Amino acid sequence: MKLTVAKLTAGIAHDQESATVWDDAVRHATSGDLKWIETNLGSWMHSYFGHDGALVLRPDLSVQYLFSSETDYSPTPDDLRNAYLPLAKKLQARLLAEDTEGISERTLSIGEADLSYVGFRPAIVSIKPIVSDTGDLEQTPGEEMLHVSIRFLDGDLPLAIGTEYEFAKLEFTSKRPRERNVAYVPLVARDGQVFGYFRWNPFQPGQYVFEATAPALFIAFIALFAGTSFSGGAIWRRSERLAASRAELKHQASHDALTGLANRAYFNEQLNRQLSSGHADALHCVLFVDLDRFKAVNDTFGHPVGDKLICLAANRMRDLLPQALLARVGGDEFTILLGENDARNAEDLASKIVQSLRAPFEIGTTHVVIGASVGAALATGPCDPIELTRQADIALYHAKAAGRNTHAVFGEHMDELLRRRRALESDLRFAVETRTQLETFYQPVFNATDGSICSLEALARWKHPKMGYISPDQFIPLAEDIGLINDIGALVLDNACRTLADLPGISIAINASPLELSSPGYSLRVLTTLANMNVSPERLEIEMTETATADNTIDLKRTIAMLRKAGVRFAIDDFGTGYSSFSRVQNIEVDRIKIDRSFIGEMHQSGSRAVVVAMIGMARAKGLKITAEGVETIEQRAELERLGCDDLQGFLMSRPLPRQDVAAYVSRMART
Repeated sequence: MKLTVAKLTAGIAHDQESATVWDDAVRHATSGDLKWIETNLGSWMHSYFGHDGALVLRPDLSVQYLFSSETDYSPTPDDLRNAYLPLAKKLQARLLAEDTEGISERTLSIGEADLSYVGFRPAIVSIKPIVSDTGDLEQTPGEEMLHVSIRFLDGDLPLAIGTEYEFAKLEFTSKRPRERNVAYVPLVARDGQVFGYFRWNPFQPGQYVFEATAPALFIAFIALFAGTSFSGGAIWRRSERLAASRAELKHQASHDALTGLANRAYFNEQLNRQLSSGHADALHCVLFVDLDRFKAVNDTFGHPVGDKLICLAANRMRDLLPQALLARVGGDEFTILLGENDARNAEDLASKIVQSLRAPFEIGTTHVVIGASVGAALATGPCDPIELTRQADIALYHAKAAGRNTHAVFGEHMDELLRRRRALESDLRFAVETRTQLETFYQPVFNATDGSICSLEALARWKHPKMGYISPDQFIPLAEDIGLINDIGALVLDNACRTLADLPGISIAINASPLELSSPGYSLRVLTTLANMNVSPERLEIEMTETATADNTIDLKRTIAMLRKAGVRFAIDDFGTGYSSFSRVQNIEVDRIKIDRSFIGEMHQSGSRAVVVAMIGMARAKGLKITAEGVETIEQRAELERLGCDDLQGFLMSRPLPRQDVAAYVSRMART
């Protein structure tokens, strides 16, 4: 029983971390968004985890928000304060000292918990800090908002524990039980004092049998037989209940609580069994499934929508593969063990999973579109389960590298490709950490009317010591995958601002990935760099892809609004290649569109020319500037000028130039 209470206390803290270790929680709690707090840190903790109360405390330990599920007894503010204040002060002191004791792979943040009375009611009180999950948000140690969860010991909790562990009539009592034939265990608080007792009626089969067969002492053989039968039936029913309880506990231990799918341990157990017992020609297949863009959905709409999405995705896969073993092994990660018949059609089934999860999900009034990447690995006869899952993981990696929302089947060549990729990752990390090999080139942009230079576009280049210049199409996605894109973006921003300081009278455009634009600190980084170089924000333009505009998150809108207010201009790069171009540009504030080179290169075809004409007309109607990329012939230049394009960029006029050549080139062009 003591172990049960300790497990319960740890479980409450773990429940809290699902919402308190979250960038959005930091932002919304700090801004005092009570509606968001109510949904994610208050009532949800009760409806989903069964917590009886929740509070959010400001750094001065005053109450910002309070939730209570109790209708019969609502604790007073003093009752609550007496329960949580000592723990809150202790936690603040640990946070101030930057104590990390207790943090592990399972425990993401430090916390304080103890048994305490809330008024006259006994409870488990747990406190966790509200902290960033990415580390991108700066928080002063000891100044974090705190989240308090309360679980009463005298409510429905004893009934739930008693049902799960077969403790008959389990209840909490503050006094030591004196009755005979009653079992009890003391509950000890952290100070070593006995807090109260859990008492229950122990199972006594001998007593039950005696009471059931007592009438047999007074009647004849028939009554004895009936009494014995009744007693046997009672024991049988008791055994049935115990067996059902054990089966339920075994199921809970081997299955995911949210989706009902198998968990990682059970999946591995069944995989080992199948691979070791299969005949020599048996075909085995493991699929790894990873939901695309799930984190964005979770961050945008909150955990309740994210959890519902996980369940709906699991149901779709279960309907598609009724004979397979499906397991949820992570937040949005699934593994599937196919039967032999399904394994023969593994690639077709992997494709069907991608198609199924690509279809929209309707969650309440929310319309959610995600996708999935699937990796498959096949083997014949007895084989190593670790190797088979490794191969499925590598195949999933390749599906993601291919652009996500697709599937890949493991092939021998993938090991070599993966080795090269890992080596390239290591080399890129070294280049970023040492700020060597990475260079910034500048491609001039020209006025379509008079041919003068009007701006430059800053472009990241990686000169590998052995492989020479590596294409940005190769290393930029790699940087995004391994978390280096912000560092590379900061390096290009710094170099571009230095060039702006050296070349007065000209503007420069830089590229920003969706990850950078969604980072809460991006706008501050840009404005700080401009100020340090004493450069006017009006001389900087930030180019973003249509993928970024399609995300259209609150963070993206806030970043653009803040920078545009300061004077920084925005452009949509590679316009026409992304999501619903004409409709997307209506919903986001930009100053320029850049028509993608693919349309310019095919302008001689009537279809592409019509698209270019439509883009220019739409931009004119919106009052936007227009730049055409990839201009390579005199005919293209003349046609774009005739159609009313503002600026031109391409190899016809100039290739990208290293920084040391830019100043001389700009000066030379200014004299002509």
